[in-house]
Amino acid sequence: MEKVRFGIIGIGNIGTVHTRYLLAGVVKEACLTAVCDNDPAKHRAIRALVGEPVALFSDAEEMLTSGLIDAVIVATPHYDHPRLSIMAMRHGIHTLCEKPAGVYTAQVQEMNACARECDLVFGIMYNQRPNPLYQKVKDLIESGELGEIRRSNWIITNWYRSQSYYNSGGWRATWKGEGGGVLLNQDPHQLDLWQWLVGMPVRLRAFCQFGKHRQIEVEDDVTAYAEYANGATGVFITTVAETPGTNRLEIAGDRGKVVVEEGKLRYWRLRESETEFNARWQSGFGEPECWEVSIPVAPECSDHHVITANFCAAVLRGEPLIAPGLEGINGLTLSNAMHLSTWTDDWVTLPLDEKQYLHLLQQRITTSVEKEATSRTLDASGTW
Repeated sequence: MEKVRFGIIGIGNIGTVHTRYLLAGVVKEACLTAVCDNDPAKHRAIRALVGEPVALFSDAEEMLTSGLIDAVIVATPHYDHPRLSIMAMRHGIHTLCEKPAGVYTAQVQEMNACARECDLVFGIMYNQRPNPLYQKVKDLIESGELGEIRRSNWIITNWYRSQSYYNSGGWRATWKGEGGGVLLNQDPHQLDLWQWLVGMPVRLRAFCQFGKHRQIEVEDDVTAYAEYANGATGVFITTVAETPGTNRLEIAGDRGKVVVEEGKLRYWRLRESETEFNARWQSGFGEPECWEVSIPVAPECSDHHVITANFCAAVLRGEPLIAPGLEGINGLTLSNAMHLSTWTDDWVTLPLDEKQYLHLLQQRITTSVEKEATSRTLDASGTW
């Protein structure tokens, strides 16, 4: 195999993004040979987008068994991610799943179990992981440069979404249609990066506000507090209704502090660790000598095609994945735990009670009501 032949399931906003860069040949070791969307009303516009050489299907299984593809990108609404990924892997198709991995961890456990059974490449579209900013932060932590983590704090409030955004689809921001709000739609990348950098907490307490700022069923404002096995703490704050918003990640360790904000990384290094200084210092007021260190970092990049190119390298040459599909459950666990903590008005210890979460989610799905959607169409240029 010289190139990986891709199919895409779901030609909506993100499916169109994948379609366009594959058609443009941005990923040298990939080609687009088929697409699938179960809405026949969209097929004329999709055909205009992909051209005649690309096969167009309305049934996912038909595409998966067509012999036209080696790999698939699952780009459908969230609830279908595990089901379609499992179907693809059962048919021997390498699978790259869009984020989030699913809506609730129980269904993702099934997907991961399937992936472990199948000798295939399974990835998830966490396209923020290759970003040099976060790669450098991970290096500072894993090399011991930052010392033992004491505290992390992520304020991620630059997700502004107007009411018209939510009105654009009747399924948007409903428990039945999406299964969550800002945590499941806007924050999967940050929740993944948070745990990827500082690890999973042992317990957390969250306060989710549901429909506080928008006429929606799900959360649009969240503040969560996490505790870790080594005694470290973390805070995660997010909303879709704040402007101008902030995107600031701060991680403090025993040997310094790192901040990522506005596309820049700043690092303050202690000449000696706080622990060592505290043990020897006998003069009351005082603190370790601190230097702000300039660290070279490549330009910020979070393009989807970087993950797809890495996925192709894994298929063709066995190179390690930047974002293994099995790790998709971690960030989802955090968002599920934040919901559960709010619903029960209590702490949630990890691993969370998946049956309890699903039971409470299904209660909300039962009373969920779709909105009247504003009509939107896909034009020939691939724009909605």
